[in-house]
Amino acid sequence: MNGWGAFLLILPTLYAVLMVRLRQSWQLLPTLPKQVSPTPKRAADVPLFSILIAARNEALTLPFLLDDLTGQMLPAAQFEVIIVDDDSTDTTAAVVRAAAQHSSFALHLIQLHHQPGAPTGKKAALQAALAAARAPWVVCTDADCRVGPAWLSSYATQLQVDATANFVSGPVLLTGNNSLLDNLMGLEFAGLVGVGAASIGRGSPTMCNGANLAYRRAAFTAVQGFAGNEHVASGDDEFLLHKLHAAFPGSIRFLKTPAAIVRTAGPPTLRALLAQRVRWASKWRHYQQKAPQRLALLVLGANVSLFVSLLLLFVQPQWWPWALAAWVLKLSADAWFLTPVLGFFGRRRWLGYVGLLQVAYAPYALLTGLLGLRGEYVWKGRNIK
Repeated sequence: MNGWGAFLLILPTLYAVLMVRLRQSWQLLPTLPKQVSPTPKRAADVPLFSILIAARNEALTLPFLLDDLTGQMLPAAQFEVIIVDDDSTDTTAAVVRAAAQHSSFALHLIQLHHQPGAPTGKKAALQAALAAARAPWVVCTDADCRVGPAWLSSYATQLQVDATANFVSGPVLLTGNNSLLDNLMGLEFAGLVGVGAASIGRGSPTMCNGANLAYRRAAFTAVQGFAGNEHVASGDDEFLLHKLHAAFPGSIRFLKTPAAIVRTAGPPTLRALLAQRVRWASKWRHYQQKAPQRLALLVLGANVSLFVSLLLLFVQPQWWPWALAAWVLKLSADAWFLTPVLGFFGRRRWLGYVGLLQVAYAPYALLTGLLGLRGEYVWKGRNIK
């Protein structure tokens, strides 16, 4: 009987071992110097960065991001901003046109419905922006994000200290109104960012976020960009990460500096959260690399095993020591990994929500995973299949 109970510990143990290794990798990630280095050399009259922003119905949020870009420490001549209006039904295009009239940096508007074939979607928007980009490096963020004044300078410093990088993943922090849902979402999201960063440090990149990343335009061209996954609405970030890692192993970096943190508001409701996570989960079955698939299965399995252990206690109550051990092991591993990650984001208080998030995580992960397999969801007012 005890032998069967010990099976409850297998997945949590494997998970704990992984978290220990990921924490080690996180700790070993190089941190940028606090002082911003001089701007890397560039060709005359060519900006260092082309910032690409796909926008759909973001008239209310774009002005804040544009103000943040105006306040960048990097000289305005060193970057250009290309905003692609993806068939917005609000005044997004008008906001960009008005801002361009007095912008200190080069600001361009592309309307996707004017492109040949009138394509739609984020990947099509990014492709249109790339066709107009002039800089050797592309930086991506979202129209509803906020960036600090040293955001672009941090990328410039990274490129100066590491000339071999082809892809740089940046940190993203969820913000909100300090509600219970906001705190749980922020905790989960910080964990995902931390795992993605640590996986990059281990040399087996798994995940990143399109709200904060950069890549060499020549490397994008070399791997034919989004070719092969154009039919998947999501994944403009992670599919490219995996392709570049396969083509240029050892050239993926994580930008580990608080100055580079991009902040974005979390989904406002539980329903919106589930819709977002279903969209993310819909791309998992299209992964070509094994590392992200193995990671997803282990994380899901460890969380489900804890949920199953509680159900089994109704049948085999004498297994409670094994169930308790599994819970303690899993939660301790999470806290061990998350402590330095949350410290980096200035959100160590979120550690108090680890137990509560665990209770909800198994049914939540199963639901979003199963719905993601269907590949159908609503995003930005569009029905995606």
